[in-house]
Order: sequence, then structure tokens, then C-alpha cells
Amino acid sequence: MKSSIKTVRLTVGEAIVRYLDNQYTAIEKDGKLIEAKFTELFYAVFGHGCVLGVGEALSQAQHSIKVMQGKNEQGMAQAAISYAKMNDRMKIIPCMSSIGPGAANMVTAAATATVNNLPLLLFMGDSFATRQPDPVLQQVEQPYNPTITTNDAFKAVTRFFDRVTRPEMIMTSLTNAMRVLTDPANTGAAAIALCQDVQGESFDYPEDFFRKRVHYIRRQKPDEYEVKQLANAVRESKKPLVIVGGGVRYSLAGEEVASFCEKHNIPFAETQAGKSAIKSSHPLNLGGVGVTGNAAANTIAADADLIIGIGTRFSDFTTSSKWLFADAKVAAINASAFHAEKMDGVSMVADAAEGIKALDNYLDGYKSSYTTEIEEAKRLWAKEMERLTSIVYTGDGFIPENKTHMPDSLIAFKDATGGDICQTTALGIIRELIPGNAVVVGASGSLPGCLERMWTTDAVGSYNMEYGYSCMGYEIAGAFGAKLACPDKEVYALVGDGSFNMLHSEMITAVQEGKKINVLLFDNASFGCINNLQMNQGIDALCTESRFRNGDAPIREGEFMNIDYAMCARGYGFVTYTAKTPDELRAALTDSLKQTKPVLIDIKTLPKTMTDGYGSWWNVGCSGVPRTQRAREAFEDKKAHLEQARRY
Repeated sequence: MKSSIKTVRLTVGEAIVRYLDNQYTAIEKDGKLIEAKFTELFYAVFGHGCVLGVGEALSQAQHSIKVMQGKNEQGMAQAAISYAKMNDRMKIIPCMSSIGPGAANMVTAAATATVNNLPLLLFMGDSFATRQPDPVLQQVEQPYNPTITTNDAFKAVTRFFDRVTRPEMIMTSLTNAMRVLTDPANTGAAAIALCQDVQGESFDYPEDFFRKRVHYIRRQKPDEYEVKQLANAVRESKKPLVIVGGGVRYSLAGEEVASFCEKHNIPFAETQAGKSAIKSSHPLNLGGVGVTGNAAANTIAADADLIIGIGTRFSDFTTSSKWLFADAKVAAINASAFHAEKMDGVSMVADAAEGIKALDNYLDGYKSSYTTEIEEAKRLWAKEMERLTSIVYTGDGFIPENKTHMPDSLIAFKDATGGDICQTTALGIIRELIPGNAVVVGASGSLPGCLERMWTTDAVGSYNMEYGYSCMGYEIAGAFGAKLACPDKEVYALVGDGSFNMLHSEMITAVQEGKKINVLLFDNASFGCINNLQMNQGIDALCTESRFRNGDAPIREGEFMNIDYAMCARGYGFVTYTAKTPDELRAALTDSLKQTKPVLIDIKTLPKTMTDGYGSWWNVGCSGVPRTQRAREAFEDKKAHLEQARRY
């Protein structure tokens, strides 16, 4: 019997492009269905393992997808992650690499996406399915298993992995990838390895496979039993605290959570992923919580008798290594059962918006017993913010406002670079002068701590911090991805010199694509955050400061390096500035707003002028055989905190 199914003969590469060009997402919000084209852009670094096949299809086939030229495979994939984040997971940029090192470069980005529950679709060239020419160029061989290639490294860091060895396999592979990419509970990286020979092979594909598909983003409704259990926990509490995580942002539930908290007089704090889901100016918003949290949030958290985490995975930074609210009962609303059931708490598996609506229906006029505590905590933090943003270095090794004696490295840095800007003061200047709706992007070092504590914004979704993986090198690529998603807004990458040197390749792509990004480079000539960790554990600085080698002496004894990062960026086509004083930073920020080309401001920032503490603790590995007095103090401090922390 002859089949009536209509088919079209295409190569695997053509099938991929045609399929991606017809994928859409939709989510319901306030009774309306919001629909978006899932794939408008495609990113590639072409090599012999992908320039043919998929590359040929992107070049020759008819489609509406705009293709961009990546400069580094990790960089382009990090940009794609940021793009997905800024589009609330409703859009993606598929990325493709060649075989071998190109593919391996994307493994880090795959992990970044998966840890942060952000959709990332990766295609990698692979060895030949026929194995006839093995070993092909860039193929890793394992004598015990010829099926293993570089791409097997993706299995540990993706939500979905497949290797396509026959043309018809691409249909089930793409279908499963889309399932993962559009699943709020389990989204992350989806990686499809494409054998080089198979990419160009053809098959009679059903025409229906290439129809317009709308992937509906499910809003999981909670089970009534779980709602009642959580409602009982709330009614029994006197001082609950809500922690707003990334799930609130991606479910577009900021208004629902804010209204719930207002109705029941419940304060809320933010994780890095949850910041900017609700306005900073909201009277119940305490700001960042945990290891990188501020004094207001951590004070209230320490006194709370119930923690309600909404859309958070309760990382060690959020919980202060399970110490901050160790005596409080914990509850969670999360689309993922895995995350909802952490901390041995009361769990509700649900979309953030649906969960909070259902909970509200069972609270029968409940209000917390807070009186003036929230207002007082915020008042004291506002006073501390005034201090942090006005610290001035006077040149004698002291910062007068807090009478803290700074280490010799501060004076040595000032002598080498001429810079005397304190990091917290710089952040205050930046917040004052850049547009209120600007998007800020960050990821690693000491800046995420300062930003979670200090950054305020009433522009919903304008805070783009990658702190699930804290991946050095995300910042500039992420700014480019954010600019692609928000072309009408100023976008700022706040990046340390360590992360800048790790990865800044997509600066060239920003110039090439005509996208103005603003790189604010905090140059303190060190991995300042890790140097702090070293020294706080009683370890002499080693390879965490950018110093010249002085003969055979340890590198910590040399002079600080003074690198002209502005000159580097100018060579790429950026408009550049160097700021060594607060006034020079103000002038640079003001003038940069007049520019249409990408901008870099090289901010010479004094070491050891970041924020720290505020009632938090972080469990780190320290020596059980301490060799110095400071190491002994660190060891005893850890023992004391562990006695008070939750053990699970």
C-alpha cells in the first residue's frame, strides 16, 4: 500500500535549518497568550566539521534565520545564554562548532546554561559515522571504545545529548531537544553531535515535520494537598520571609509575588537570579540575601521562623551554606520537584505564579507579626549604602570613612597605576549616571557580591547576573547577548580584569554587528575575590595578583602590572576611556552615553575596596592542620558555624 504522506528530500543540514525556522514558543500571562519566534538568530564558528552540511544549508537554503560569526565557541554560547535569559527563555540562539577543540570550547557554556536552567541549543561536528577515514582531523581516539569522541564530554553538563549517525535520526533528536529547551523545570543545554558525513546525507522527510510548531510553556498547577501543607506552615509562622529566585522572573510572576507579600505583610529578599523580578524600590524588598547579601536581608532572614523560597534552588550562597536560617522552617515553590524538595522542607511543585495564587486562597486574611523591623533594617542598610558609595582614598593607606587600614597592596597598586577609585564608590557613581532602565551584566569575582548588595533597579528584568556557575568570561559575551535581546537599551558589562583576560572575544562581534555595548572594566590587577579568600585563610598571596616576576622570588613580591586595557579595546574599534579618579569616571560615563559605537572604560580600582560580611558565612575548605594564627582562627570559625548549620 502506497503511503499518502507527503515528503521532501533534504540533507540533514537543510532539515535542521528548516525545522528551526518554524519553531515558536507561547506562554499565558493575564489571560493572554504571548507568542514568540524561538529561533531568529544562529551563531557559528565554522570549521571543517560544520562549514559543510549545516553550514552549507545556512548559506544556501531559504530561511529567515540571521547567522552571526562567532570568535570563540565558548563566547558565542555564553552570549546565547544571556540572550535567552533576557528573553525570559522564550527565544534561543542555536550555536554550532566544528569537531574537537571547537566543540570542547562549548562544554563550559553548556554547564553554565544547565546550572542556571537556561535554554541553550548546541550543534557539534563529530567523527564520521562510517568510520572509513578514521581518525579524522581533531578526533580523540580511545582504544577501548571507538564510539567515544570529544562530544561525550557534554553528557555531564547537558539536559539532553544525542549523536546523529543516520539522517532520519535528526527528527527525534530535534523533537527531544525542543522538549528540554521549553521545559521550565528541566531546561538547560541540549547538545546534538552531528557526524560530518551524515550532515550532508539526504532523506525523504515528512513535510509535516517542518510545519509551524508552537511550544506552550506549561504553568504547572499545584496539588491541593501541597498547597494546604504550605498554607498551614505560613499560618503557624509569625515572621516569614520570601526568597525570590529566578523562577519568579522566568514565569513573569513578579507582580503576583509582590501583591502576595503586600497582602500578608511578608518581606522578601532576592537571589542573584531573582534580582530585578520585582522593583528594588518596593517597601518590602530587602535586596540580596546570603553570602553576598546585604545587612537588611540577612538580619531579617536570621530572625525569620519560616523561609519561603520561590523559584530558587537554595545554593550555598543563598543559604549561607545552610547556616543563615538554620533554625527556621523552610518551604519551597518550584516547577522542579528536585529543587522544591531541598532543605527537607514543605514543598509545592508548581509554577511560581500559579503556586503563589493557590497559596493565597488558603491564607484567610493571614498577616505576619512584623511591625517596624522591616523598615528599620532597610533604614540601616540605606545608611550603610551612603557610606559605601562615598568612600574616598586619601593616599595614606587609610580610608577615612571606616578607619580601615588597607594592606600594602593598595599603596603599591596606586603607585603602579595612579588609580585611586574605591570599588563601592565606583558602583555608586555608575548607578547614579547610567540610565535607569540599563541592563547590567556580571558573573564572577567580587563584583557579584557588591552588585547583589548594592545594585538597585526598578526596570524589571534588567539585572543579568550569571552566578549559578559564576563563569569567568561570561560578562562581555553576556552583554552582547543582552544587547541582541534589548537593542533599545544601554547594556553594561561589569567585569574584572581577571575575567576580561579570560574571554573578551565577542567584543569584536559587537563591533562587527554594530551593537553598542559598554564594558566597565574594574582593573585591580588581581583576582581580588580569590586573593581575599587566600589571605583570610592565612595563606600568603600566590598567583592571585598581577605582578611582575622578580627573579626567583615568589610572584607576590614583584611590582603590580599596569596594563592599558583602553588601548587594547581601541584596537578593536571601541571608543575608550581610562578613569583613575572618581571625577574621571563620572566624565567617562557621561560622555559614553553620547557614543554610538561600543565603549570600554578602564577603571583603575583600588584592591580590597569591595564589600564583605553583613551577617553571612560561607563554608569553604580550610586546612585541618593550620600553620598560621590566621589559619587557626579560620579553622575554629568554621567549626563554630558548622555546629549551628543544617547538616543536610
